[in-house]
Amino acid sequence: MSAAFRTRAPRIVESGWRWLPLTAAVILLDQVVKSWIVHHFQLFERRHVLPVLDIILTYNTGAAFSFLADAAGWQRWLFVVLALTVSAVLILWMRRLHAQTQGLLACGLSLIVGGALGNLIDRLLHGRVVDFVHAHWGEHYFPAFNVADAAITVGAGLLLLDAFLESRHGRS
Repeated sequence: MSAAFRTRAPRIVESGWRWLPLTAAVILLDQVVKSWIVHHFQLFERRHVLPVLDIILTYNTGAAFSFLADAAGWQRWLFVVLALTVSAVLILWMRRLHAQTQGLLACGLSLIVGGALGNLIDRLLHGRVVDFVHAHWGEHYFPAFNVADAAITVGAGLLLLDAFLESRHGRS
C-alpha cells in the first residue's frame, strides 16, 4: 500500500466510524426486544410497569406518530428507501468526522442510524414496525414507540446538544 493512500484514507479508529459498534448494538437490542415482545404478548395486550408507563404490543405501518399509517401500503417502500438513503448519508458523514473531537456528533449519528435500520428491518420482514412502550398521563397517551425510536430521539437530542455546544464555543 502506498504511503499517499495511507495518509489520505482516515482510519476507522480516527473517524466517526469508531461509533459503528453502537449502531450495531442499537440494532441488535431493538430486534431482540421486539422479538421477545412479539413472542410473549398478544396484540394490544397491556402490562402496567409504572403509573405512567405500559408495555403493549402494537404495530405501526406508518412513520412517527403513525404518519401515513392509513395509506394503501406504498408508504412501506417509501420509508424503506428513506431509511436506506438517510442511513447511507449519515454513515458517510460519520466517516468524515474526527472521533476524538467530534465524538458527540458521531455518537448521535450512530444512534440515529441504528434506530433507522432497526425499524427498516421490521418493515422489510413484517411490513410494519413493532412498537411496545406506551407512556401516558392519566387518559392522555403518547404514541407507542420502541428501542429504535428511542435511539433516534436520543441521537437527535445529541445532535442538537452538539450544535448548541459548537455555537457557544464559536462565540467564545
